[in-house]
Order: sequence, then C-alpha cells, then structure tokens
Amino acid sequence: MVSKNANISKALLIIGIIFVAFNLRPAITSVGPIIELIRSDLGISNGVAGFITTLPLISFAILSILAPKLGQMIGNERTIFLGLMVLCIGIITRSLGFTPTLFLGTLLVGVGVAIGNVLIPSIVKLHFPLKVGIITSIYTTAMNTFAAFGSGVSIPLAKGQSLGWKWALAFWTVLAVIAMIIWLPQLRNNHKISASYSGPSSNGVMWRSPIAWQVTLFMGLQSFLFYCTVAWLPEILESHGMQLSIAGWMVSLMQLVGLPTTFLAPVVANRLKSQKMMVCVIGIVYLTGIMGLMFAQTNILLIIFIICIGAAQGASISLALTMIGLRTKDSRQAANLSGMAQSIGYLLAAIGPTLVGFLFDYTQSWLMPLVIFIAISILMTIAGVGAGRNRYVAGESIQL
Repeated sequence: MVSKNANISKALLIIGIIFVAFNLRPAITSVGPIIELIRSDLGISNGVAGFITTLPLISFAILSILAPKLGQMIGNERTIFLGLMVLCIGIITRSLGFTPTLFLGTLLVGVGVAIGNVLIPSIVKLHFPLKVGIITSIYTTAMNTFAAFGSGVSIPLAKGQSLGWKWALAFWTVLAVIAMIIWLPQLRNNHKISASYSGPSSNGVMWRSPIAWQVTLFMGLQSFLFYCTVAWLPEILESHGMQLSIAGWMVSLMQLVGLPTTFLAPVVANRLKSQKMMVCVIGIVYLTGIMGLMFAQTNILLIIFIICIGAAQGASISLALTMIGLRTKDSRQAANLSGMAQSIGYLLAAIGPTLVGFLFDYTQSWLMPLVIFIAISILMTIAGVGAGRNRYVAGESIQL
C-alpha cells in the first residue's frame, strides 16, 4: 500500500510539474504576434511597445536570485503555488486595456514565471535524483511546446475569433488556474530547501565555483542566442529575399524542430559521465546554422540552416537545465545554481536583442550581428565544455 501511494504521489508530482511547465512561456511568447495591435490600440511608440518583451526578462534576472530564498523560507511547493498565483494576477492585470496596467501586469507575469523557472530544477533534483535527465526532458519539452503554441494562437484568438488583444492575452489565465488546481496536492508535502542540506552555504559555493560560472555562462549565452534569433530572424531572412510573411513562420519552425532535441538531450546527458562531447556537437550544429544565414541565397538552404539553429537551441536549453541537476549534490545547491545561472542568463538575454538592433541601425547590415552570433556560439561551446566536466560545483568528482 505504501509503495502504491508513493507511486501515485510521484505521478501526481510529475503531472504537476508538466502543468507548471506549460505556464512558463506562453504568457510571454503570446505577446509578440499581437504587439502591433496593442501598440495601435494604446497609442504607444514602437520603442515603448518593445519594452513589453524586455520587461519579463528583467524580472527573470532579478527574481531568479530571490526565488531560492523564498523556497528556503516557505518551501518549494508553496513558492511554486505562489508563483502561479502571481502569474494569474499578472495576466489579468495586463489584459485590462490600460498602458500602466499593461506594464504592471507584464512585470507580475515575469515574477511568476521566474519562480517556476528557478525552483522546478530544485524540485526535480529533490524528488528524482536518479532521473534528472528524463524528468527534465519531459518538462522542458512541455515548456517549449506551449511556447510555440503561445506564438501560434495569438493571432487566431485576437482576429480569427474577434476577441481582440485583451482577451487573447487573458486566455492564458485558464491554463494558470488549471495548473494551480493540479498543484494543490503538493502543498501537503512542502519541502524547504534548507532542510535537504546540512553543509555550508551552497549559495556562497556557487559564486566561488568555476563549474557554477561555466554552467551560468552556458545558460546565459544560449539564452542570448535564442532571444536574438526569435527577435530578429524574420528581418535577417527578409534581407536574403524571403517574403516577410514566410519569414515569420520560420520562427515557429525553428522552435518546433527543436522539440525532439529538447527531449533527447537530457536523456543522453544523464547517461554520460561527461557532457563535453555533447556540447561540442551542439556548438558545431549552431555554428553551421548561423554561418549558413550569412551565405545562403535560396529559401531551401535558409530553411535547412534554420533547422540546424532550432535543433541546437532545443538541445542547449534542456542541456543547460540538466547540468543544474547533474553538477549539484542536493536540491539546495540546485536551487542556488539555478538562480545564479538564470539570473545572469536572462540578463544577457535582455541585453542581446537591443544590442543587435543597435548594431543593425549603425551598420545597416546583418553581417556584424551574425558575426556576433558566431562569436557567442563559440564562447557558449567553450563554457559548455567546462560545465560538462564530471565535477560538482564544490569541486568533487561525481561518483557513478
């Protein structure tokens, strides 16, 4: 009976993690396709409208450091539930139709998502220490699937169903409420981060650990590349002669082709003592795709190189999240490494699209931004090779 109840509890936890993951991207990715509707309705400038997509990333950077402390104070499970509540309030607030509430709600959405981003790897490490790879595969695939879904349904909801941008954004409240209901059983088994670790401050260990910094840089640089390509890929493709309407669909294609590698990368990584070779393969595929964007002259070749970029992106984000579990000894270290990696990572991601836009405005060419992408992908690979070593953040070899 105990074993049966334990299996039911594990199954409910996995389902809960999946539904939390469903909510970690669509409230953000749903904005981009309808941002012009929002801008014209509220009478705001393009620059102000662009801040709608940057604000959640800034929230991620700030809250990623604070989320582990919240988990230590009130427990992982309660903090996740609190994050879902804040997310739900944020979605409703930004859908009220006023400029101040739009930005306040967007800020709250970023706060709610940041909590889930940081603490889910800690929960996985605590409850599934021997299955970090497969559980990470499941929830990152769920997260990325709904990220693509969020981008795809915004226009059909706003225009096809004649709901307008307010109801198209408010739609995601339903998903957040469902996740809160499914997460309720976890509140009975609330775990505080500090309870699982009896050693010295793991947060101090993070900032002194070369491995922690390498995981952080790998996370940050792959985030930089992802958000830059999501923001600017259509314009880059248009400069090669692709119709802008088709180029917009290429962003969805890029995310969809990454789903298989998103699932497979953590499974493979969990079976290897070192992930250095995996990182090298990802880096080569990324470089191939980016360099292809510099020289390809036909749509067919462009699509092939977009597939390369999408495959590398899917593998890199899920591998980065997997490394958080593989490079740490317990859930407290995992939470603190997750906070460090995602805080700095999303700060880099917030800088990236603006920097690329400035470079294009200055040079009136996509050559320099693509050269920057190449340099970032090389640095990402170097950091990933270091992060992929068979070591814990504290310096000990991992015994397998």
